Amino acid sequence: MKSVETIAMYKKIRPRLGAPVGFVPTMGYLHEGHLSLVRKAREENRTVVVSIFVNPTQFGPGEDFINYPRDTESDLNMLEPITDIVFLPSAEEFYPPGYDSWVDIEGITDVLEGAVRPGHFRGVATVCTKLFNIVQPTRAYFAQKDAQQLLVIKKMVSELNMPLEIVTCPTIREPDGLAMSSRNTYLDKEQRQAATVLYRALMLAEQLYGGGERDANTIRRRITEMIEKELLAEIDYISVADAETLKELDRIEDKALVSMAVLIGKTRLIDNVALEPVI
Repeated sequence: MKSVETIAMYKKIRPRLGAPVGFVPTMGYLHEGHLSLVRKAREENRTVVVSIFVNPTQFGPGEDFINYPRDTESDLNMLEPITDIVFLPSAEEFYPPGYDSWVDIEGITDVLEGAVRPGHFRGVATVCTKLFNIVQPTRAYFAQKDAQQLLVIKKMVSELNMPLEIVTCPTIREPDGLAMSSRNTYLDKEQRQAATVLYRALMLAEQLYGGGERDANTIRRRITEMIEKELLAEIDYISVADAETLKELDRIEDKALVSMAVLIGKTRLIDNVALEPVI
């Protein structure tokens, strides 16, 4: 495994990388969720590239950029057996003084995370565009856990005719259902237990849908009631939306995405589940 810290260094070795190239962009502090993406890339590609970059432009004022967990040494140790290239760019090189170029994806970014975190998806789309241009992957791997981000990136790649495939991978969960996230480390023991309410609420949505419920307002109400019973939880949003456009639904006619953002103490967690007819 080779560590590469500058764009110039990566561009120098890129022509020598065997095709196809699988790419996993991360912000580091890796866990099994990240590693599942890397293993999938390993299965499907001759070369695997992983980036570690805590992107400052996707954090808003008062968010946790400064305190975002970092442990590069541990990350490199985990990646060593399954990765060919680790790209570790600096913020100074990615966004030098006078930097003014941004990628805005409209419509789908106006709701949910985009509504409560203004500028977040501009930062995500911009950094992914830069990474795709530099790494030049055949395929890039993202988890379903960040469902809105995944939709934004797929739309960007399609509409801007970027020459790569976006591969969706399932959310990896702890044994009690909590979606793996670097931010889980912020939770104390009591909060960690309380955080399972997100998964339990999503499972309730699945049960209601599986039982024939198609009224989106009923599903919203029932999962909201469940979460509100957890004293350490504060709801940011609960959504039952079209799985492609993220427009809120009154009635589920086709595929729907149930997603939520919930504060457990001061830690903001997101999760989702797709509801779709069984064929």
